[in-house]
Amino acid sequence: MSEFAAKRGAGAATQDALFLVFRIGAERYALQAVEVAEVLPRLQLKPIPRAPSWVAGVFAHRGAVVPVLDLSALTFGEPAQERTSTRLVLVHYRPQAQPARLLGLILEQATDTLRCNPQDFKAYGLDNRNAPYLGPVYEDAQGLLQWVRVDDLLDAEVRALLFPSPPLDLSLLGESS
Repeated sequence: MSEFAAKRGAGAATQDALFLVFRIGAERYALQAVEVAEVLPRLQLKPIPRAPSWVAGVFAHRGAVVPVLDLSALTFGEPAQERTSTRLVLVHYRPQAQPARLLGLILEQATDTLRCNPQDFKAYGLDNRNAPYLGPVYEDAQGLLQWVRVDDLLDAEVRALLFPSPPLDLSLLGESS
């Protein structure tokens, strides 16, 4: 192979991105792998009273309290099925140019990956303002796969609930003498 052909082939490979593929019911979705911090088994969560039903709760992870969303409940109103392949996926959530924070997602059948060019995802022709996190679609031999945009998962109200700004001052919660 010539040096030019090798460089051209290497350039094409750099356009590809890795995606974590999961399901909500029978439908396939994907997260870009660079947004994924860690994939864990499903864990016991502490519920958050009066939070939306799709906020599954919080858990302690390496010294931080991480909020967790059930993406099935958020998208279709039904909680994720408890399967051995249901995972708690930690993602880097970066809303509106703020510093990255960990956010947990409960995802069904989150056991596959796909490498493809992000440019191959195409708009699906619907302005779904109620689910702005649902991005373009990719077609392969198994049908359509939809890109989930992590930074668009939370609206301002839920973001303020899960990530208060400024953060809560825990010293103010102590007992008064």
